[in-house]
Amino acid sequence: MSPSRIFALAVAAIAGLGLFLLPQYLVAQTASGGAGSPDKAAIEQIVRDYLLENPEILREMADRLQKKDAASAEVAREQTFKSASSDIYDSEHQVVLGNPKGDVTLVEFFDYNCGYCKQALADTEELLKSDPNLRLVLKEFPVLGQDSVDAARVAVAVSKQAPEKYLDFHRKLLAVDGATGSAAIEIAKDLGLDMKKVSEAIADPSTEEALVESHRIASQLGINGTPTYVVADTILPGAVGTKTLKQVIGNARKCGKAQC
Repeated sequence: MSPSRIFALAVAAIAGLGLFLLPQYLVAQTASGGAGSPDKAAIEQIVRDYLLENPEILREMADRLQKKDAASAEVAREQTFKSASSDIYDSEHQVVLGNPKGDVTLVEFFDYNCGYCKQALADTEELLKSDPNLRLVLKEFPVLGQDSVDAARVAVAVSKQAPEKYLDFHRKLLAVDGATGSAAIEIAKDLGLDMKKVSEAIADPSTEEALVESHRIASQLGINGTPTYVVADTILPGAVGTKTLKQVIGNARKCGKAQC
């Protein structure tokens, strides 16, 4: 645990213990003929002495806080899967590859400048090749700076103007070392797209809406890195590899869950 986190916990402990000990202190003051008003320095000294004598309380607080945060995050995810299922799996803004009527949907949040996303492309291509019943949903989730955002805007525009060329575009842009909006534009040109229409699509408000939606869903699901996969209402962070992806997809077919 970081020093700043421990400090924050200590402050919380002092505040909580101060409130707990205040009534006792007032009783003691009254019984001893004191003024009846709390002496802040005295209370702080009591709390400080208590923490020094019982430092393990910080570890207990940290453990309990982590468990509480994890439980709250899980509840929030479950609520999001229920309330925003259409946005996660069937948004008008997303790209769908593979079998559009597949029996299992795999969602990937990615960034064109993410090194692990570049490596993971081979995994998703293997899945598309080997699994004719897989529906793959790609969500632009640029989290690595303005270049990623600019590249994602072009990608969204390409997916709208020439969906049949999107996968080629996607492959080529992931292969670029340092993807930018300019690099994305050059790839679109090389693929023979109508650049006037692409420019119009980039400026269309719906393009920005697509990125905003991805970030909103990711935030609600507690996703903060790429690549991150979603299958059967389960989140798989990181480039987990083809073997793991095939296993969870198989489980989803078998029992409707990532783990049977």
